[in-house]
Amino acid sequence: MSNAVISGAGYVLVHAPNIMMVAGTTQLLEKENPNSEYIKRIKDHIRSYDDAIAYPPNQAYIGNISPGDLRSIKRPWYENPIKGASRFGRYGEIMPEDEFYGLMAISDVFDLVILEKEFAEGVKQKLSRHPLLSENDVNRIKMVADEETIKKHLENGAVELMYGGKLVGCVRKAHDKDETLSAHVMIENLATKASAVMALRYLLKVTGIAPTDVDYIIECSEEACGDMNQRGGGNFAKAIGEIAGCGNATGADMRGFCAGPTHALISAAALVSSGIYRNVVVVAGGATAKLGMNGRDHVNKGMPVLEDVLGGFAVLVSADDGMNPIIRLDSIGKHPIAAGAAPQAVMQNIVYNPLDRLGLKASDVDKYAPELQNPEITEPAGAGDVPRANYRMIAAIGVKRGELRKEDLDSFVEKHGVTGFAPTQGHIPSGVPIIGYAREQILAGSMKRAMIIGKGSLFLGRMTNMFDGISFIMEKNPGIQKEAAKTIDVSSYLAEAFREFAEYLETRGKVDASR
Repeated sequence: MSNAVISGAGYVLVHAPNIMMVAGTTQLLEKENPNSEYIKRIKDHIRSYDDAIAYPPNQAYIGNISPGDLRSIKRPWYENPIKGASRFGRYGEIMPEDEFYGLMAISDVFDLVILEKEFAEGVKQKLSRHPLLSENDVNRIKMVADEETIKKHLENGAVELMYGGKLVGCVRKAHDKDETLSAHVMIENLATKASAVMALRYLLKVTGIAPTDVDYIIECSEEACGDMNQRGGGNFAKAIGEIAGCGNATGADMRGFCAGPTHALISAAALVSSGIYRNVVVVAGGATAKLGMNGRDHVNKGMPVLEDVLGGFAVLVSADDGMNPIIRLDSIGKHPIAAGAAPQAVMQNIVYNPLDRLGLKASDVDKYAPELQNPEITEPAGAGDVPRANYRMIAAIGVKRGELRKEDLDSFVEKHGVTGFAPTQGHIPSGVPIIGYAREQILAGSMKRAMIIGKGSLFLGRMTNMFDGISFIMEKNPGIQKEAAKTIDVSSYLAEAFREFAEYLETRGKVDASR
């Protein structure tokens, strides 16, 4: 089998404070309490779009600064914005919510997104200037209505779309009886689809690959579309590919909680390495349920609600070109069922076992990319700095194995760790945000290998108490290795074969070899 390579990555963030209020699980639960102090106070803690753009971790996510640059920016980062920060980055963009409503309408094929007439016209004008959207895309925004009509839909179970304090649209339910096609689920699924479409568009731009050259799409978000008869039947993958113009592709959805993207990338690499497909895209959109997940703690500590962005990404896995970083399929880390959920057992199986198979030490990996959650989001909620905790566990096992000295533990964390910078969107932080940056560094020669680590909480589904973990190494391409062609002198070959056969027969007295 040949190697599979990572040919590029695209990333997108969507500033979505209004979607947060109508679809974020924390906010929906708080609204059930009419006396909720959190709901009363949250409006004073919602960031502007400009603040979201200037927020350093968001700039790292789209590639305008490196994750390492965050170490030199004083915390709290939300009090030290990047001056002159751009909406657009090397890998993608931070999209405003009004344009995202338009993108949801573009991605909607069942007339579920309805926009107010004047608002729709304004959004169309904005999106017509977007570098990755065509006139045909913008013309897909057709379902428009006046405010009174939209209010009638709200009375019938639709979810409101607000912007600038005004009602600007709604998302309708797709069925009168089926709860899995309720308006709440529809806005959740359409937001996932639309953010994934934009991430895929950026991937196509970054890599230069034509949409029609994509053979297969694996979608790996945490949402599951279907109806009451098969709630997770899918297929987000083909739905996303349809809007992105990938007419020659097929695909399917893969789920694994936060570890889903790593499972998907390994599967993509296997499909490419086996020769089944040449270009496989792994893509995921954002999770509306996770918006404002830790908002109560942020508000209580006088912070802005930092979980106000949806995340999305897309990665292209291609046949070996002799240049792009390879995925080492000969040593995949996995957390087997029998391993148990102890942190040391998890790290041994997904970090050290694959290194041992390759004869590598912990220090031979330039960067580890486990759960890359932004610590500024998780620390106020008591979860600490999640990435740093992972690095310390890796280092501690290295010390126990005799690979590292105890006094070198902190320096190992600083050298081989990556500062957390991703939004807490479940699957989004789990390794994949570093791929674009790591690929660039490997191509530039400043990095040789990185380990992408996916970890998942399978017990959340109430079907098992188990944990999950899986990893792979992306590494500098050694170049396409070609075996030297062997030339054969056919006549000499036949003469030698006849001589050996004659000798064999002679030993049994059947013929005289001289004949």
